[in-house]
Amino acid sequence: MAITIDSLLAALVENDASDLHLKSGQPPVMRIRGELQRFPQYSMLPSEHDHMLLGMLNEERLERLEEQKEVDLSYNLPGVSRFRVNMFWQRGHIGAVMRVIPHRIRTIAELGMPTVCERISLLPRGLILVTGPTGSGKSTSLAAMIDHINSHKRAHVMTIEDPIEYVHKDKTSIVNQRELATDTHSFSEALRHVMRQNPDVILVGEMRDLETIQLAITAAETGHLVLSTLHTVDAAQTMDRIVDVFTPEQQAQVRTQLSSTIQAVISQTLIPTLDGTGRTAAYEVMVATSAIRTLIRDGKTHSLYMDIQTGADLGMQTLDGCLLRLVKERKIDYEHALAKCSNAQEFVRRAANMGLVEVQPSAVR
Repeated sequence: MAITIDSLLAALVENDASDLHLKSGQPPVMRIRGELQRFPQYSMLPSEHDHMLLGMLNEERLERLEEQKEVDLSYNLPGVSRFRVNMFWQRGHIGAVMRVIPHRIRTIAELGMPTVCERISLLPRGLILVTGPTGSGKSTSLAAMIDHINSHKRAHVMTIEDPIEYVHKDKTSIVNQRELATDTHSFSEALRHVMRQNPDVILVGEMRDLETIQLAITAAETGHLVLSTLHTVDAAQTMDRIVDVFTPEQQAQVRTQLSSTIQAVISQTLIPTLDGTGRTAAYEVMVATSAIRTLIRDGKTHSLYMDIQTGADLGMQTLDGCLLRLVKERKIDYEHALAKCSNAQEFVRRAANMGLVEVQPSAVR
């Protein structure tokens, strides 16, 4: 029986995998609980492989693949799941990576996100950033926050995504979702026109260039709640990354704008669970206080960690503190937590003080 893209994607979901990697001449590879596994039973000839992938593209996307050498799209398999798809040329053949996007949007509580995320989701204005490396669950967290707004607030939510991943149905709010290439040409182009669409909340899939960052900050300044993502590992690096995109002459002004608009930075990473059944997220949360705003404005982002560490009463937490709690609760392995922590020496010292490990700080190189 011929292998189809639908049968491969159904197998992806059945195996509880997160990603499908397709490379011409090689068996499909699935990422299961963070580990790559080959599936030789689904091997195809290179011609079959290319024909299968090209069959997923309409004329416009095929043209984009030919011109730009890569294309992003979403794919829906009714009754199974939605998928985020990236196709690219690789040694004269088409390669692809497909990620599972569940139909059901999990809540903030179901994801184990800090409860403060529920409060900051309902703020009337400002900038909220969800950050982390590729594949750390940023889109899932943002979808949960948009769903919380949709369930608890009468608002007009405009999303600009590349591609649309989670599909939101109107609840208390109105949610309009726009996809790059299909509904708009670019993040920046959509943001330039969004003010005429009477939005209360704007989701920008990724702040990937100077113009998009500038327009997102301006939208937050003008009284909208703006949510977006960056590929940064913590709050300090997030602030620095945004400022560094601008020219030296603009940076002081951007720091001032950022200090007045930022509401929160949620940084996350995924770690295998101790029971081996999946992965769980660890979070750093920075909530903007007057002291934090001053540090951002003055360019003293290296001092943010101390304020985050002492801001537990406001819902703040450090990544290392979250990792230690997950180890203590026996949700993750100590070695995995150590590999993801921000300050290894301090992490080992705190773990030893908590009785989680016998190794002394001197053992850390």
